Amino acid sequence: MKIICVGRNYLAHAQELGHDKPTEPVLFLKPDTALKRKNLPFFLPDFSKEVHYEAELVFRICKNGKNIDERFALRYVDQVTVGIDFTARDLQRRLQQKGLPWEIAKAFDQSACIGEWRPLSLFRIDDLSFHLTRNHKLVQQGNSACMIFSVSQLIAYASRFFLLLEGDLLFTGTPQGVGPVYANDILHGYLQQECVLECVVK
Repeated sequence: MKIICVGRNYLAHAQELGHDKPTEPVLFLKPDTALKRKNLPFFLPDFSKEVHYEAELVFRICKNGKNIDERFALRYVDQVTVGIDFTARDLQRRLQQKGLPWEIAKAFDQSACIGEWRPLSLFRIDDLSFHLTRNHKLVQQGNSACMIFSVSQLIAYASRFFLLLEGDLLFTGTPQGVGPVYANDILHGYLQQECVLECVVK
């Protein structure tokens, strides 16, 4: 199982980090060891002093596919939830300034938190709202309609480079409002108005 992630897929978020609107999807991978176990808190890593939350819609790949046509892309996902892409922002910033890969700032152990799955058939994929609270205060909200690249476009694009396998996860990018987490924070992720994710920070 691999985790395919998309960067800068909401214009306001790209701008808040000082980036231009991308002309094609920005992809990076997290290994399966990045997936946080549901029964454990998220432990702040000792190599970063500035870990940020990034709430995202996450889709589950339901069958194998390669070079998938955009018209048929939605046949390859069957479930959706809200996830958090934890990012060591200080480490990422330092590596970017040097022109170096920043994989370790994104793909470290336990850096991908996902909520409870819901059948995709219950929703309109082009109008899926989600939001994140930190200590019960709203910090992020987004909607799939605001994505620069749609889920279909992301699946088609990613499958050009990677064989998609059943069970793979697709993190589709975060809206504006990312920020730091601290020990004892509690994060809740909502799909539409249903809480599907809870994460305690230690």
